[in-house]
Amino acid sequence: MSVGDWSNDGTTSDSDEPKLPLNQFYPYIRCALCCGFFIDATTITECLHTFCKSCIVRHFLYSNRCPTCSILVHETQPLYNIRPDRQLQDIVYKMVPFLEELERERMCKFYKERGLVAPKPVPVSPQSPVVLKRQRKENFPKAVFTIPRELNMSILLEFVGAENGISDFKPLERPYICVSGEATIRHVELFIRRKMELSPMCQVDLVCGDHLLDQQQSLKEIKEFVGNEAFQDGLLVLHFGLVLPQQS
Repeated sequence: MSVGDWSNDGTTSDSDEPKLPLNQFYPYIRCALCCGFFIDATTITECLHTFCKSCIVRHFLYSNRCPTCSILVHETQPLYNIRPDRQLQDIVYKMVPFLEELERERMCKFYKERGLVAPKPVPVSPQSPVVLKRQRKENFPKAVFTIPRELNMSILLEFVGAENGISDFKPLERPYICVSGEATIRHVELFIRRKMELSPMCQVDLVCGDHLLDQQQSLKEIKEFVGNEAFQDGLLVLHFGLVLPQQS
């Protein structure tokens, strides 16, 4: 970077920050079923693939498998295993200009055509002009995202290594995740598999303290069973390793 790229206080200006075209993010913010941007982003808990809520609900009318990976979502009630992804939807609305406003207009039109009253947005309590003026002048930073209340468990995933013969995997770049206490070890394993791009033949063993964890155990149960010794700076520490399946 040349000297002219720096401001007087030694920092780079906003205009110098790299800007990427929106289409580079399409694989992460568009629904594979309708090819549009996510609306009411909804994630399948068994494989963590995300779709528009209306799209995945329609899909489950004639199939109980994920449209992307074909994993069996549920034998009879696949709708039991989907959850709203509010954080991802928040990101989509921030990235795509006017998408939220257009969706609200469509929703209002839908209710109006059917003679129904459209739900109103949550009212914001008015503030005095003096406070608003001061905030604009001082340019206070605003929080972009809020952590949903149900994501009440913070986890640190520590990789302890892989068995000889396992080498084709990516490093887990961000070992910190925030999830619901109702999530199971199976969900954590699926997250690890997806992020590290693991082969189906590779087995993931998760350990908390001295306890080898079962896939059906919830994080809430592990917290109650292991106790405070499982936590480090408020984070539930889970160690995991990659092993080859045992030959029967």
